[in-house]
Amino acid sequence: MRIAFLSTFYPFRGGIAQFNASLYREMEKEHEVKAFTFTRQYPDFLFPGKTQYVSNDETADAIPSEQVLDSINPFSYLTAARQIKAFNPDLLVMKYWMSFFGPSLGTVAKLMPAHTKVVTILDNVIPHEKRFFDSAFTGYFLRQNDAFVAMSDSVKNDLLSLSPNARVLKKEHPLYDHFGKKLSREDARRQLKLSPDKKTLLFFGFIRDYKGLDVLIEAFDLLDDSYQLVIAGETYGSFDKYTEMIGKAKHKENIHVFNDYITDSQVPVFFSAADVCVLPYKSATQSGITSIAYHFETPLIATDVGGLKESIHHEKTGLIVDACEPEAIAASIRNYFGNILSESFVPAIQQMKEELSWKNFAAALLDFV
Repeated sequence: MRIAFLSTFYPFRGGIAQFNASLYREMEKEHEVKAFTFTRQYPDFLFPGKTQYVSNDETADAIPSEQVLDSINPFSYLTAARQIKAFNPDLLVMKYWMSFFGPSLGTVAKLMPAHTKVVTILDNVIPHEKRFFDSAFTGYFLRQNDAFVAMSDSVKNDLLSLSPNARVLKKEHPLYDHFGKKLSREDARRQLKLSPDKKTLLFFGFIRDYKGLDVLIEAFDLLDDSYQLVIAGETYGSFDKYTEMIGKAKHKENIHVFNDYITDSQVPVFFSAADVCVLPYKSATQSGITSIAYHFETPLIATDVGGLKESIHHEKTGLIVDACEPEAIAASIRNYFGNILSESFVPAIQQMKEELSWKNFAAALLDFV
């Protein structure tokens, strides 16, 4: 099969680029795949992070791609479609995660010839952070597709609420496997200058309001001195609110902040140092953090929002907290350590790793097509 893959690829960085690179590598084993990406993904004034691009000191899979699409230049929508059509693909695969991309990706999809099927992998349909154009842009985009892949029931249900007749495959997010091996806990904590003996909680990934870091800091205040919290990730926006909260925390000396983009080569040290990864999200669909945690066999504690409980199996691979409230999160953390749940959770995660492979995901996608 001839497959065109239009989405975020190197030199852009982040979890979506990582996902696309892993899927591309799997599909190219048996199919002719060509990657197409953006000339401009976000205009700088709309991008809340420090940079959209892989830096010189990062390791990233440099997928060979053609940079064809400027998200805010309608003329590029036409030229991008023309270049993809010149490849004459049987299938166009895209990734959709926010309504901002509805016009650009939707127009390219609309201009594909009849024999080219268009299938989009959905991260979100209804966004976490609402904007006035969400409904119009997303509706336009959805109408240009032949079918969709959703990685959680939450996203599938959101899709069907907007497009009841949509053809959709539900397939769980595969596990990232490109981060390398786990380090010893002692070595990882030494590298991060953490206490070697404290119970270690990890909050990992881009810091945005809906991810509930403020709630986790409040929950940490309800724990005793035997715990330490590691916050690792770049802030989208200002970190000032969290700095103020940490400054007032009862055990602020046990909160360790790494407020920067965490490169692939740095990821192993954070998950190797952690006893458990905490996702105190206020809203969610699914999270790529779960697949990173599972790669390193790190159990999770997460709030019961969106599709998190579909990938985090309560009392098997992690704990699901009923409410995004400090008291409830603190109680789950105490339960996890008090009952030594890692002894049963880690073997369950090891079994799950075999099921959620990129090979299985790619095969399911292409069988569906």
